Amino acid sequence: MEWQEKGYIQKLRNRYYYFSDQEVDEPFLYYTANELYHPSYVSLESALSRYGFIPEGVFQVTSCTTLKTNSFNTPVGRFTYRHLKPSLFFGYQLEEWNDHRYAMAGPEKTLIDYLYLHHEVKETADLEALRWNTVEINNRISMKTLNSYEAHINSPALSRRLTTLKTYLNATT
Repeated sequence: MEWQEKGYIQKLRNRYYYFSDQEVDEPFLYYTANELYHPSYVSLESALSRYGFIPEGVFQVTSCTTLKTNSFNTPVGRFTYRHLKPSLFFGYQLEEWNDHRYAMAGPEKTLIDYLYLHHEVKETADLEALRWNTVEINNRISMKTLNSYEAHINSPALSRRLTTLKTYLNATT
């Protein structure tokens, strides 16, 4: 409490603090997202932006978790978490930051997470409306990995959305 009163640390939420002189950059925010609510990994709009798949800036960190859907407003930003069933909690890697690690969805799992959680994406026009950078997606993803994840998940609804995505990606190359 004394450190907080002197301004050395600031409270993020219960039991979570950060040093006031800490640079608040993307890796710090990703690490913080993992720490505030775990298990979780950064995905969805945050990862789409990080990989250059969407043109917009993202003003919150979005993650996937096996816990209930939740969100937190903190002094450093908003953190949003979307629930996935435990069998879908894969496809992320640990990235290094300042002797710490945070979990980030790979490019293929980012696309799958988005399509899995956004049932409204059904046809090519829906994908066009998202304004995804198809050149960057085609350059960064492995179709072999995408197909492997699709087979592992074994969801007919997701497979339909992925087929639409693959058709859309092929049409724009």
